Amino acid sequence: MTSSHVPHAARRLAAAALVLGAACAVAGGESPALPGESTYRLGQLDSGRRLEGARDSGGAPVVGADAACVNCHQRSGLGATEGRTTIPPITGMYLFHPRDKRTGEYALPFVPGARENREPYTDETLARAIRDGLDANGKPLSYLMPRFSIGDADMAALIAYLKSLDVRRVPGVTDSALHFATVFTPDVDPARRRAVLDVVETYFADKNRFQFGPSAKLQPSGKTMYAKSMFMVNRRWQLHVWDLTGPASTWQAQLTERLAAEPVLSVVSGLAGPHWEPVHDFCERESLPCLFPNVEVPVVGSDDFYTLYLSGGVTLEAAMIAARLQEASDDPALRVVHQVYRVGDSGEAGAKTLAAALEPRGIAVRNHAVAADAAPGELARALQATSKAQALVLWLRPSDLSALGPAPPSGARVYASGLMGGLEVAPLPEGWRDRTWLTYPVDLPDKRIVRVDYALGWFALRHVPVVDARIQVDTYLACGLLAETLSHMVDTFVRPYLIEQLQTSIDHRILTGYYPHLSLASHQQFASKGGFFVRLAGANGSKLVAESGWTVP
Repeated sequence: MTSSHVPHAARRLAAAALVLGAACAVAGGESPALPGESTYRLGQLDSGRRLEGARDSGGAPVVGADAACVNCHQRSGLGATEGRTTIPPITGMYLFHPRDKRTGEYALPFVPGARENREPYTDETLARAIRDGLDANGKPLSYLMPRFSIGDADMAALIAYLKSLDVRRVPGVTDSALHFATVFTPDVDPARRRAVLDVVETYFADKNRFQFGPSAKLQPSGKTMYAKSMFMVNRRWQLHVWDLTGPASTWQAQLTERLAAEPVLSVVSGLAGPHWEPVHDFCERESLPCLFPNVEVPVVGSDDFYTLYLSGGVTLEAAMIAARLQEASDDPALRVVHQVYRVGDSGEAGAKTLAAALEPRGIAVRNHAVAADAAPGELARALQATSKAQALVLWLRPSDLSALGPAPPSGARVYASGLMGGLEVAPLPEGWRDRTWLTYPVDLPDKRIVRVDYALGWFALRHVPVVDARIQVDTYLACGLLAETLSHMVDTFVRPYLIEQLQTSIDHRILTGYYPHLSLASHQQFASKGGFFVRLAGANGSKLVAESGWTVP
């Protein structure tokens, strides 16, 4: 079966496939809805003009998206730390809250950079700060803060939006517990679902077993941010398991019901088959953080904010292959790429993404789609149709790889999805090993051994059966990243702040599991952004040979 049709979902993936990890200028998936929100997030005044700002230091003026408040003060409005520079929070709670006149201390949740040594702002002094760069006490603000040209109506809308950023009650947060969900789609293997859930449940049990809270004799004053950070309330972690059922078209309705019945601060880990987009879109719509689900087909959205992935899955593999084929596109012999995949599996999305990426370069694609339940004979017929292929890409599972036959088409460049095929244990027949480049979107085995063994040792000590080492190590990593991020948040539990703190802290993570390094700049979706091309060699293909360095497409 040959197909050239690329649906919207695949184009959505392909549009960003070659820029995985690039930061976007817009700070979230949903469109601005409140007065002043477009000024804050997009640098677009409600009156229709672009926001304009200039610095006293004489630097270049900032206009439009470059002038948007979100670039420095973040989506949450709670600021950020860049090197030695701390950007203060600018939500209404921190701007307008009066000091305790007896102590001069705040009684607010701890946020680095909050200014405790000034008078509270009023609407008038805040407008002066935005326009003229003078704080509530009349002192000059940092030279980094532009002075903005904003009319009265737009200023009133912006100030109202800053006040709206305060969240008094965060869903999923109580005085004694933090609530989280993990999501499983109905098309996942039950054994792998149980493997992921074993890790999450055991991690949560550990977290609750080893809580260290304040002594009954040590009570915080409730007045200083220092007291808040030293004597924060330690909350129990409560896990909610959301098992979806039925067709993907019903999943968002199911998630809406579950979230209403069981409010959560965040989704963490989980497992999905080829269809994750309804869950991703639900989390973006509900402004619900979704941290590192185990998915082979992540959703690439340049404006999305709340869903983070450890790696790009088949989308990353498609981008790697596309970059390699585009390097060879000057070869007059390379004009057509053949792809083989099973309908409905993750490889279908990978194949469509690759086709959309190659189309602008004038490289034609011939897709050979094998029915999901087709016998090996149909796969063999699909491969016969590639006998004259100049390049062949295989999006196949181990059972199909082992049935490939004696050798690939003569002279063809052959690429295969390592993620789908089993990575270093992919059962390529002997005649294919020297001719096939596997995409390998994780670190090499000898480089990752210490990082992975740490998690495997934790599994052994806690009697967690190892069913799928990679997804279980990824799940353990997701839980660890959540725990570290929450420790940085102290008691300021705000959903976008969770994402922002993760972006800030993940770069310092030492135990990164299967990945050589993790990093997330503002509004990036993928913590690991590359991979290797490898070949299998040695007896029975037991030796892994890297054919490239770490490649970021």
